[in-house]
Amino acid sequence: MDGRITKQWQENGYVVLPKFYSGKEIDAAEAALSKAWKDPTSRVVVDDLNLDRRLRIRDVGPDARENHRFKVNDLYLEYPEVRRLALNTRLTPMLRALLESTPVLCNSLSYAHGSGQGDHVDSLYMTPRTHGHLLAIWVALEDCDMDAGPLRYYPGSHTIEQYVFSNGTNHAINEEMGAWHAYMDRQITERGLKPEVFAARRGDVFIWNAYLLHGGSPILTPGKTRKSVVFHYFSGSDSRALGLHMVPEAGAYWMYRSHQSVPGASDSEAPALSVGQALSMRVRRKLHGLFAAS
Repeated sequence: MDGRITKQWQENGYVVLPKFYSGKEIDAAEAALSKAWKDPTSRVVVDDLNLDRRLRIRDVGPDARENHRFKVNDLYLEYPEVRRLALNTRLTPMLRALLESTPVLCNSLSYAHGSGQGDHVDSLYMTPRTHGHLLAIWVALEDCDMDAGPLRYYPGSHTIEQYVFSNGTNHAINEEMGAWHAYMDRQITERGLKPEVFAARRGDVFIWNAYLLHGGSPILTPGKTRKSVVFHYFSGSDSRALGLHMVPEAGAYWMYRSHQSVPGASDSEAPALSVGQALSMRVRRKLHGLFAAS
């Protein structure tokens, strides 16, 4: 991997890959998202950001589809066109080098609008078993207007020592998040770190460290879109230790699991696997069990 990328990663906690994906690759992913919205049997789960409500995409009413903002969860479980933005022969080697382990794709989050999310670090909510064994990428599905709430981030903030909550972990405790924000504010001020925004163009990829402070800038023009998809990756070593179900793809893995549970539903729905995918996953798990026992 280019030494400049490694240097940028170590010093700033992020890497930008301009125009990494072609228009054809982005078109395919967008077509998959459109298909999910149109499929009356879709298993995909969404979060209605206007109502703070989780439901299956097939249950979203016409008015909400037209007027609400949504986070679409885990399209990667259903659509290879989306997975190919997360795992492929060009990107996977970079992710492996930055993570220093085989990447395991564990979720995807698709947005039509800016998240408007406050500043945070991903490890608060997706705390890796081993420190540093989590990273994320952001793929721009369209050019980002600065009025549409672009991604905001603080270069160098990944080096801040992680806050320890009252239970001795780095995983967020809601009642203690005020103290976390105060701690991070002090660290940012003492280090003189300044926020930047990502003026993304369609096909750009932004890779960031799980400890990089980032969030969504305010949406200055209501309704203006900022289409994107985000992927998170755990390490292969953590995933094996946790006994996660992993399907091989493009020199890495993606986590096989059910979709997010929906309040009021009897159970969550698992995606379909091809015969080849199911067989490769079973063989991998069997071999792991043999080696673990030896």
